[in-house]
Amino acid sequence: MKKTLIVLAACLLLAACSKVTLENYNKLEMGQSYEQTVTLLGDPARCDEVIGVRQCLWGSEEKGVSVNFVAGKVVLFAARNLK
Repeated sequence: MKKTLIVLAACLLLAACSKVTLENYNKLEMGQSYEQTVTLLGDPARCDEVIGVRQCLWGSEEKGVSVNFVAGKVVLFAARNLK
């Protein structure tokens, strides 16, 4: 029982510490580097690259941030269901 409570508390702390927030989304800027974006939002959930365009997702398709990079710089970003 005690072990279960510790695991549950750790999960809640991790969820509360998410950097994928509307406040951090509003700090994104065109031309920002991939490294600056990771510093702001944390590690992406996934990244895909096609024809020199790297698209990364923070959070999920339902609630998160999508950022496109060309040559390591932000060229397009969008948010979905952030509060």
